[in-house]
Parts: sequence; structure tokens; C-alpha cells
Amino acid sequence: MTLLNTFDLTHPIVQAPMAGATTPELAATVSNFGGLGSLGGGTTAPDILNDHINTLKSLTDRPFMINLMVLSEHDSTTLDSETPAWLSEYYQQHNIEIALPKRPAHNFREQLQVLYDNPVPVASFTFGIISAEHVQRLQSLGTHVIGTANHPLEAKAWAEIGVDAVCVQGVEAGGHRGGWLPQSTNDPLGLLTLISQTRACTDIPLIAAGGIMTGQAIKTIQTAGAELAQIGTAFLTTDTCAINDSYKQALLDASQDKRSSETRLTRLFSGKQARGLLNDYLRNFAQFENAQQLPPYPQLNAMTKSLRSQAKKSLDVEHQSLWAGQGVALVRKEKTIELLERIVKEL
Repeated sequence: MTLLNTFDLTHPIVQAPMAGATTPELAATVSNFGGLGSLGGGTTAPDILNDHINTLKSLTDRPFMINLMVLSEHDSTTLDSETPAWLSEYYQQHNIEIALPKRPAHNFREQLQVLYDNPVPVASFTFGIISAEHVQRLQSLGTHVIGTANHPLEAKAWAEIGVDAVCVQGVEAGGHRGGWLPQSTNDPLGLLTLISQTRACTDIPLIAAGGIMTGQAIKTIQTAGAELAQIGTAFLTTDTCAINDSYKQALLDASQDKRSSETRLTRLFSGKQARGLLNDYLRNFAQFENAQQLPPYPQLNAMTKSLRSQAKKSLDVEHQSLWAGQGVALVRKEKTIELLERIVKEL
């Protein structure tokens, strides 16, 4: 049984669940086309997540995926780190009020309960691993389960608790890295290396993510041992994506040599490694990148929220988190359906 059959797909395309960027309309467009559309629900309140699922169910009768970020109760409720001095100084210099929330992240267990109460075709998880009991309960409701891994040991751990597939995310991928073991951050693996090393330790079906922008790239990862390709950055500049116009234009400028397409892995925005376009924020505060000097995720993420919000309001791309993968130079301004048709023609 292939993943195309398991998920009832026509094309080997999974649209990446980019929290804050995905919309029900984007996911439904991909699913109706025959790929697996998805919604990044990790930063969404449980009641809104439930509404989004209902909207998706009204827009498509095809399989779709909901992605959640695995956080402990302690992680999602604790704000006990000091705001870094360099960040406080930035706020003072720019007269930005630091508005810290009562808790740095939504409650994962409450989000997971939404998937129990309002079952979805596919659920994926990132930033940590759930229990075998969670997997079995979701599967008993008709939900296929996908784990995220940046290292073969993480993929093996997911396989051992009975998930249907693992998404292996190479170092090329944009946005947050989904792994949780120290090995995944200490020595990040490129996608093809990650696929081959994972294949050597488990036969779990694989979805590949990281720098995939073309049909040719999909054929490459399939030859390497993955069945489906998870594509994120390519969708950011399409019509149904939710990112703001200044962010979208920065990505397009990077593809047209109007700004550098150089990306960096950084913890400076959220406390967790994520890849985005290099901008002034990452340049100016690079000296504080050391993990020991930064509050952990999601605490730093909460602390930089005011900075990022102000940057969006003022169309300041130099202080936004411009998440993008290493394939960003290939983005185009196009409709979602045009992107999908173009990739499939290349297969």
C-alpha cells in the first residue's frame, strides 16, 4: 500500500502546514486538485481550529491534514525567562510596548481534543512526539497520523509508536525545524542524506520536505526513497496564502535579484531553530544567537511578538520573520492552482 493509496491522493504533493500562512482556502485548493492540503493549527486557539476544520470540510470532500505543535503543559504556560537585554533595548529605542501574553502558547491537549471531537482525515505533529495511545485513538477515529523528524532517530521513534508515515524535514526547509532530539540541531542533515539514513533504520513510509520547488525535485526525492513531497515555500507567494503583502514581496524580490535570497537558520525570533530570509534583525543581533543566551521556545516567540507585529504594521521586512526555505529563489507570483499544474506537468 503506497501513501498515494493510503491518503487517497492523485498527485505526490503535500502542501506544508505553515502556521500563520496557511488558510482553509489554500488547503482546499490543494486537496481538490488531488494533493494533500494542510492547515498549520499549532498557533490557533482550539475554538478557531474547530471552525477552520468545519470550513475545510465545507470546501472539500477530499482528504486534508491538520498539523499541531507538540508542547508540554509547562512549555505552553511558563513565562519565567527574562526578556533579553538587547531585545528590551530595541523596544525602548523604537517606543514599542512589550505586551507579553499570560501564556506563551496554546494548550496542546485542548487542540488535540478538537481532533478527537471533530475528526480529520490526516493529522501531523511537530516539535515533539505524542504517545502510542494518542496515535491509536486518532487512528480509531479514521485519522491517519504523520510524525515530523529532522533525524533518523526521531523517524525511528515515530515508527515505533505506529504512525502511518513520517515527514523527514531536511536542513533546506523553511520555517521551524520539527525535531526535538539534540542530534537534530547539533548536526542538521540535508534532505537526501536524511532520507538515506532514515531508510537504513526504518521502513516507515516517508514524506520529504526541504527545498522542493519543482517536479524534478519530487522525482529526485522519490528516487532517494520518499513517496511524497511536502512543499512549503513555493506556496507562500500564491493567491490563497495568508502572509502579509510586504513579506510576500520580500520573497518575490529574492527571486528577482532585488534582494538577497540568502537564508539562515536562527533562534533569534522564537527560541527554536527556523530558516528564513536574512534581514537586518538577524544581522544586527547575530551575536546573541547562542542558544544558552536565549529564552527557549515558545517564551522568546512571545517576547518578540510585539516586534514582529509592529514590523508588519509598518511594512518593515527587516524585522519580520521571513520564513523561507533554500529554494526561495524559485518562487513566483501565481495562483495556487497554477503552481500545482506547473509542478505536475514536470513530473
